[in-house]
Amino acid sequence: MKFGAVPIQRSLGAIVAHGRAVKGLVLKKGEIVRPHHILALEELGIDSLVVAEPEAGDVGENAAALALARAIAGDNLVVEPPGTGRVNIFAERNGIFIVDPTLIDRVNAVDERITLATLAPMRNIARGEMVATIKIIPFAVPETALTNAVDAASGAKLSVAPFRPLRLGVISTLLPGLKMSVVTKTSRLLAERVATTGATIVADERVVHDVPLLAGAIGTVAAASDIIIIFGASAISDRRDVIPAAIEQSGGDIVHFGMPVDPGNLLLIAQLADGTPVLGAPGCARSPKESGFDWVLQRMLAGISVSSADIRRMGAGGLLIDDAQRMRPETRQVRRTSFSQPNLIGISGDQA
Repeated sequence: MKFGAVPIQRSLGAIVAHGRAVKGLVLKKGEIVRPHHILALEELGIDSLVVAEPEAGDVGENAAALALARAIAGDNLVVEPPGTGRVNIFAERNGIFIVDPTLIDRVNAVDERITLATLAPMRNIARGEMVATIKIIPFAVPETALTNAVDAASGAKLSVAPFRPLRLGVISTLLPGLKMSVVTKTSRLLAERVATTGATIVADERVVHDVPLLAGAIGTVAAASDIIIIFGASAISDRRDVIPAAIEQSGGDIVHFGMPVDPGNLLLIAQLADGTPVLGAPGCARSPKESGFDWVLQRMLAGISVSSADIRRMGAGGLLIDDAQRMRPETRQVRRTSFSQPNLIGISGDQA
């Protein structure tokens, strides 16, 4: 593609590179120069115009953006019509956004003129939400570059894994001092959490925080549940604690305990003998704020399995504490007694 200032008479059929508005004449960026434009420019005494001129083998910005969008958009996504070299891609279903970051890198590595941006992988997506945008930077790109970008996108597509109407079995353990209002509120918040997913709470059991009694409750709700969620009266502190011990007593296996997401560190994932997943909820799951619990539950509700390796990879981006909760540098209390004790910084906290 040629780009630059040309004499007015040579600009016929070229693309206006920079919009101009002079004494009633309006030329918009991206507009094709027509004969009446040339006449008007000459009458105004303008003798040159900055234009873009596609060459043989070039593909226009809109056609290029649309071609790449169609190549990369997978299940439950819709591609909107192109404009000014941009195509946006939207979700057709509520669910979890699936994208391979290496795919994005491959496409963006082809040519600086071809760009692709998406939301983060595994994000909870609502129907109608934009998940990706493709922007062709100049007015046209070589067909070879476009072909290479489309090829780079092959083998992996953006998609949305839709939520499924699963059945949730909820068990809350009880200890003296735990108010029933807290337990009731926790169940209500869980129902609100899954409201847009189609999932329903089919059992809401309450049992003393005791290994045999909890194991029995797990057996009671298992047959009617696709996922079991246990809210403990006391946070899980070890794989040998009450909740994991009760899961194992009921025939289940512990998949992973703990996660590099804050809040959400004390999450437990397990599986019963029949494959039913069990979540030992961290204390932060009693709050409506986003936590690692949400990340795992949302994936499961979309039919995405969560392994120990998946949990270990959640650390980058896993710090979810709001800015308002963080101590500002100018207000941070620093206590250092000597150069031999540089770690006494007076910052403490305990997130479940």
